[in-house]
Amino acid sequence: MNMKNIAMWAIIVFLTIGLYNMFKNPQANIKKGNQIIFSEFLTSVDNGEILKVEIQGNNIKGVYSNGNSFTTYSPNDPNLIEKLSDKGVSISAAPIDEKMPSLFGVLLSWFPMLLLIAVWIFFMRQMQGGKGGAMGFGRSKAKMMNELKGKVTFNDVAGVEEAKEEVEEIVEFLKDPKKFSRRGGKIPRGGLLVGNHGTGKTRLARAIAGEAGVPFFTISGSDFVEMFVGVGASRVRDMFEQGKKNSPCIIFIDEIDAVGRSRGAGLGGGNDEREQTLNQLLVEMDGFDTNEGVIIIAATNRPDVLDPALLRPGRFDRQVVVGLPDIIGREKIIKVHAKKIKIAPDVNLRTVARGTPGFSGADLANIVNEAALLAARKSKRIVTLADFEEARDKVMMGAEKRSMVQTEDDKKLTAYHEAGHAIVSLNEKADDPIHKATILPRGRALGMVMTLPERDKYSKNREYMKSQIAKAMGGRVAEEIIFGHDKVTSGAMSDIKFATAEAKHMVTEAGMSELLGPLSYGDNQDEVFLGRSVARNQQMSEDTQKKVDAEIKKLVDEGYNRAKKILNEKIEDLHKLAKTLLLYETLTGDEIRDLILHNKPIERNDEKDPAKEDKSSALGSMGLKPKIVH
Repeated sequence: MNMKNIAMWAIIVFLTIGLYNMFKNPQANIKKGNQIIFSEFLTSVDNGEILKVEIQGNNIKGVYSNGNSFTTYSPNDPNLIEKLSDKGVSISAAPIDEKMPSLFGVLLSWFPMLLLIAVWIFFMRQMQGGKGGAMGFGRSKAKMMNELKGKVTFNDVAGVEEAKEEVEEIVEFLKDPKKFSRRGGKIPRGGLLVGNHGTGKTRLARAIAGEAGVPFFTISGSDFVEMFVGVGASRVRDMFEQGKKNSPCIIFIDEIDAVGRSRGAGLGGGNDEREQTLNQLLVEMDGFDTNEGVIIIAATNRPDVLDPALLRPGRFDRQVVVGLPDIIGREKIIKVHAKKIKIAPDVNLRTVARGTPGFSGADLANIVNEAALLAARKSKRIVTLADFEEARDKVMMGAEKRSMVQTEDDKKLTAYHEAGHAIVSLNEKADDPIHKATILPRGRALGMVMTLPERDKYSKNREYMKSQIAKAMGGRVAEEIIFGHDKVTSGAMSDIKFATAEAKHMVTEAGMSELLGPLSYGDNQDEVFLGRSVARNQQMSEDTQKKVDAEIKKLVDEGYNRAKKILNEKIEDLHKLAKTLLLYETLTGDEIRDLILHNKPIERNDEKDPAKEDKSSALGSMGLKPKIVH
């Protein structure tokens, strides 16, 4: 709440209190002057102390011989005038209703009604939060972007080159429409930006606004529908009317899935407010009334829930996929954000980009910002490579919790748990190389082993997925071997969940079960009331479901047995790695490989806390984020 609203509330409260006191005791607000009783007044008349009086009904105002004034109330005394005349008192009289009401009196009488109207208007403006006052709730909330403030161009957008090429055509058409019309081409009615969260959809739209040089209106999908029926459709009409007045122009609707979800299912029937808004949007985009020169650009990360009528040609002619960047795109994105900070000469941004597969543009921007904050915290003038690497660890795994109180038994159990993951990973040829292992609590985990793929991965084979299951079960198996069956903890809960999900994916979706074959047995995942289906569809019989469950259990058991076989054969490596983790707390992938594969002892020259020596990140495969095993 800003100061303007606070001041308005204070004025309303004080006026209400004053009005209440005024009407509660109106006589208290009348100026009484020197009030005397009637008997005292008569005594003064008899003594000749009264100079003059003014009689208005039963109220008497007068002046003493010494110049002091007084007021009193007179009963119906028929002899009063005679007594005053005998004593030589100057008498003046006036009727009660002689004076017309003053302007102040009129305002005072109308004040409660005026205050009520003012409070109602104030509340209506607060509820609507838009322009136009209490009666402006049907107007569009689309805002015209200021080209001078925070202008973004295509040079400020990196890592989505194909998407930029798609939208550049729209910008070129707006700048030079004859270039396309001479060849019979028509301007696209709309463009839909589709991609995961953080991939740069909104930033790309801002770049379109900065490059087009035409009016650019922006609005959120949730701004259409509010508390009144018909408001959404009214705002859609008003938005397109504004667009026609400023044609050619671009209207950007962010998170269009808030208003463009599929019709057909829902408790409100087919005439609810959201559907009315969507129907009006469909008509405005491609109906009898053409909107030439008004281009709609929308963004969403849920294209699966949008209404098919919204996606047909003539409305959103072009769907632009804004995906996760590859290594070249990540390097460009980091360079764009690194322009705002001072980096050390030895920082190779290509190295930073190589260690961030699966990261979105927002993730990379966050890493650059965290690196700058870490450098400032250490009172550095420039940002070094170590700051970037520490920032990646912090973003992906959370800050280190060195103050967390743990017993030696807890640390020992965590060390063997994580050592179990690492030993299995080292002996699985299909698994990604280990990048880091730590027993320091980070985030919600007591420890973790992280693997870093050597390149971007777009698919996974059967061997790789089985190695993932075996690695996930390595922690539980290590606990059983070292501490016994009854000492197993719940620390492997997330590992078991991951292994089960991976096995289920192999059986039901990837067709990697020899018994069931290459068929899809996935459940109906469509959400209820999204226009897909109200009821769940059973896609398999009970017998098939039993086979699916058996195959999932078979794959998890295979992974468990593989992990158990490896750890029993490599028991000495397990003890060696666990003891080293207890000593150093954090080990890099190279240190683990030298220790286990080459039997080289770990040598660190710096006497500082060894856990702080390596600040490289644990990152994961393309689209899956870093592989982190707790």
